[in-house]
Order: sequence, then C-alpha cells, then structure tokens
Amino acid sequence: MTGQPIPVIIDCDTGVDDALALLFAVRHPGLDVRAITCVAGNTDVDGVVRNTLTVLEQAGAGDIPVARGAERPLIEPVRTARHVHGADGMGDLGLPAPTRRPVDVDAVTLLRREILASPRPVTLVPMAPLTNIALLLRTHPEVVGNIERIVFMGGAAGAGNATAVAEFNVWHDPEAAAILLTAGVPITMYGLDVFTRVLVPAADVQRLRASSEPRLRMAGELLAHRDPATSGDPTPTGGLGDAGAVCAVVDPGGLTTEPLPVEVSLAPGPARGQTVVDRRPRHGESEIHHGPANRPWWTWGWGWTRSGT
Repeated sequence: MTGQPIPVIIDCDTGVDDALALLFAVRHPGLDVRAITCVAGNTDVDGVVRNTLTVLEQAGAGDIPVARGAERPLIEPVRTARHVHGADGMGDLGLPAPTRRPVDVDAVTLLRREILASPRPVTLVPMAPLTNIALLLRTHPEVVGNIERIVFMGGAAGAGNATAVAEFNVWHDPEAAAILLTAGVPITMYGLDVFTRVLVPAADVQRLRASSEPRLRMAGELLAHRDPATSGDPTPTGGLGDAGAVCAVVDPGGLTTEPLPVEVSLAPGPARGQTVVDRRPRHGESEIHHGPANRPWWTWGWGWTRSGT
C-alpha cells in the first residue's frame, strides 16, 4: 500500500478467527490499529479480553489499548460459541495468560475517545456481535463525523449458521445490528457468503504450523482449527473467517461489492436475526401497493476479485 496507514479500530469477540484478524491487523504496515474493544460472543467478555491481550502480546503489539465492553446483548441473554472455539475461546491451544491488563475505561468510552482524537477519519472493523457499536452510536452520535466507514463481519444473504437464515454475530444481538444500519456512514457487510469462501491452501497451513517463528506457528494452528476436518485430516484447508474483513479494509478492490438495501428481522421466530438482502432487479407488489420502504443501504460484499488478499 502507498500513503499513510489507515486508522482502524477493531471490535471483537476474540475466538480463533478474530485472533487471526488481530495478528494480521497489527502486523500490516498499511493499518494503524488505534484501539481494540471487546464484547461477549464467541466466549464471555472476560475471556475475550484475556484472549485479545494474549494475541497482542504474542504479536509484539502490547501498546494498543484494549477495553472491556458489553457482557451481554441489548435484549437477549449471552450465548457463546465455545463448541466452535473451544473452552477458552482460542481453540484450547494452551496459549499463555497475558501479563498486561485492559485500560481502565469501558469500550464505549475508549471508542469515543479514539475516534474523536484521530487526526483522520477512522474505519471501524466490528467482527463480533454489534452491542458495543450500537451503544456507541446511541450514546455518542457525534462520533459519526469522524468515521470514514464501517466494514463488519456479519449477516448473510443466503443460509445462516446460527439458524437456517441468521449469521451468528447478527443473531446474537439483532437489535444492535439494526442500530448499525442507521449509522449514517458507508457500511460494507462482509457476510457469511464470503466468509466461507476465503480459504488458505492446506500446504500453506502446514508451512505455518511448522514454522520456527512463534507468531507464524500460532497463525497456522489457528487456521488449522477453523476447518471441521482438522481432527481427521493432517493437512486441513484453513478458513480466514473474520480476518477477511480486515483484508477487505487493506485491499477494498479485492472484494466485489454491490449496494443493496438490507434490514434485520427483529420479530420472534425462526427468522429473527436474518439480514434480509433485497437483490431484486425491480420493485414488487409490496412496493407497488404500499410504496418503497425507507430501508438503509449496505454495500454487500460477495466475493474476491483476485487472490492474495
């Protein structure tokens, strides 16, 4: 990349793929990671804080401020994904406990402080349930003036993973995701449709796992954990998962996007948490009879245009 690094703030629920994203973000010269905020999701919020600090120490980036955020969604109870990310939220890799502590302010306070203090508009990269971001937008709407855009991992235009139609991050706190839609800044949705398609070849995973460099070896182990075949396949393909959202910030041209109206289903029932992406080429009977709905627009990311991003 050329020019000044992009100032970014990452909001995460550090499990396996969030850890990959953090490793990539703090080591990439094109990014200036100004802060990291933590929220309950893949594991409880205290576990997220611990995992985040551990990853930063392992990556040699211990000076980035980290703050503890919401320990549960706005309305729903907390529902972790330890069945995917292990008891510790980090694939049970046995990583050491961190030696540093989070900052002495909460996540929303840190978000506001760092956004307003940045000399250039900040890019927010939420890779978790959007509770912290929703609280920020409702409590401190003035921050919008210094947010360049939001690139978040969440939602799905097709099948979900938490339910038949809902992706985990949005399903975990649908009301927070709906608030995000009113942010008034450009938003890119790095959804489950892309999430499952960005893979690291098995040979590269094995090369990383065999590295003598601890950071690279940790990346390899995290990549290997992401594949369900890890338990029986000695050379598993690795999924980037949430890290792909950070890649989309570094190389936005690598992601094919399309501006489409999106809304979150908030009603109880099997569709709760669904991101309804309107991909119709023209209005249907509902709009003909009742007029177009005033729905927010997201830039929906659906694939990579070149390799290596």
